Amino acid sequence: MFCEQCEQTASGQGCHQWGACGKGPDVNAVQDLLMYCLRGIAPVALKAKELGIDTHAVDVFSCESMFATMTNVNFNRKRFYHYIREAIAQREKLKTQVEQISDRPISWSVAATYQPDWTDSLVAQGEEVSRNFIADSSQDIDIFSLKLTVLYGLKGLASYSFHAQELGQEDDRLYSFTHQALAALEEPNLSLEDWVNLAMKVGEMNLLAMELLDAGHTNHYGHPIPTVVPLNAKAGKAILVSGHDIKQLEAILQQTANTGINVYTHGELLPAHGYPVLKQKYPHLYGHYGTAWQNQTKDFAKFPGAIVITTNCLMPPHEHYEDKLFTLGPVGYPDINYLEDRANLTPDFGAVIHKALSLPGFAEDEPPRQVKTGFARNAVLNVSDQVIEAVKQGKIRHFFLVGGCDGAKPDRNYYTEFVDQVPSDCVVLTLACGKFRFFDKEMGEIGNIPRLMDVGQCNDAYSAIQIALGLAQAFDIGVNELPLSMILSWYEQKAVAVLLTLLYLGIKDIRLGPTLPAFISPNVFAILSAKYNLQAITTPEADLAACLN
Repeated sequence: MFCEQCEQTASGQGCHQWGACGKGPDVNAVQDLLMYCLRGIAPVALKAKELGIDTHAVDVFSCESMFATMTNVNFNRKRFYHYIREAIAQREKLKTQVEQISDRPISWSVAATYQPDWTDSLVAQGEEVSRNFIADSSQDIDIFSLKLTVLYGLKGLASYSFHAQELGQEDDRLYSFTHQALAALEEPNLSLEDWVNLAMKVGEMNLLAMELLDAGHTNHYGHPIPTVVPLNAKAGKAILVSGHDIKQLEAILQQTANTGINVYTHGELLPAHGYPVLKQKYPHLYGHYGTAWQNQTKDFAKFPGAIVITTNCLMPPHEHYEDKLFTLGPVGYPDINYLEDRANLTPDFGAVIHKALSLPGFAEDEPPRQVKTGFARNAVLNVSDQVIEAVKQGKIRHFFLVGGCDGAKPDRNYYTEFVDQVPSDCVVLTLACGKFRFFDKEMGEIGNIPRLMDVGQCNDAYSAIQIALGLAQAFDIGVNELPLSMILSWYEQKAVAVLLTLLYLGIKDIRLGPTLPAFISPNVFAILSAKYNLQAITTPEADLAACLN
């Protein structure tokens, strides 16, 4: 097995025997085989688009199945068998349509004609595909590094595209580019510069995907507003919803209306409480339970109700709570309850409701605790005049965006310690699950401006970008001239896509940690560092001093 797509990869070099995420070599192999099949779909889909053939089913399937291969999404080998069969079936159906219309014979790539041997081990075939991919790229480690950067960034882009289309937001430029980038992974003659440019193109397209997802959320649920969210439990039956998928959260809220069940968010669904339509329509969307994904084995074990995982990050579940755990969409684990989609792309949550009603729920109200969320771009930019005046008067010296993915490594305490040391005349913006290192810290206000503001989920990096661009415009300066420093943590492939977006926008001086990606070679990092001054975190004290200077 070879996998180095996440930050926790073994010894910072790659997982070769078993995934640090809990993924076995068999699952890794069939994921690699699926990705090869998607690289085979790509040239067929591009030719079909050129001929005006409808490719929508293939486009959406490619994004969903790539999403399933991301870290901590799907551990179910049999589900990947299904994805592989579907990939081959959709490719051959589309290929037939292309060949019927084309006025000349088409010479397809090896990947586009690949047929798995269904009578033999798909695991072994996946291992062979992986070895060939590595061997084909082994002559130039820097090009291999950029190939992996493109591949992993593309997975993050695909996940955002998948969520956006769930909410009715699509753009064929995203789908076309996804196929173009997948096809490029089979191209042996691209230069180092070509691969750098393609990585930046991933960042550009990911900005579009995040913009579409932002539009999907705000069109359906309104622009987030600062909202107090209870962290204490309330007496009664309960359902916990984890992941990122707000559309599926709403479906659960719809189906649990008038059942007496309180719905709690977990992990990256905390920002859902900031959407006014959800809070107005569903009073049983009560509060938030637990913290980041890596603590779920403790959080889920203690939660006295049913639990639904809508997206990553899923950890291998423990036996004492697996019977109350449900997955859906691209998420899966062997022998865990799986909720099939219906025609409207949302499952029937009846089994979840039944399980929640059969469990004890919370026996009594807990002492009140709370946090605030909902500081997205509209909420912040609507008071930009106050922010600008506070900066001009010297009341606000500096802004820090401290966020990204959380994880289990002890060196992630860096982010807690960094925020602890931020001076009282500075403001901290945060997003994604990295916020849980300090999300309940009381930091007070500067005037009426909170010193700690939760911008939202990882995809709300789009909102953070708009805040930065809006402030730069108001000050009539470039974004890199703002008194703003980005201190980012990464874990999985969405974070790779977001980082590429920031670099595409020309944002400099980003500090990245807790470790640098294993798939980025020293020379590639040197190239990015020279152009963007991308750098690794060091110590909170040294980095804070450097930012303030």
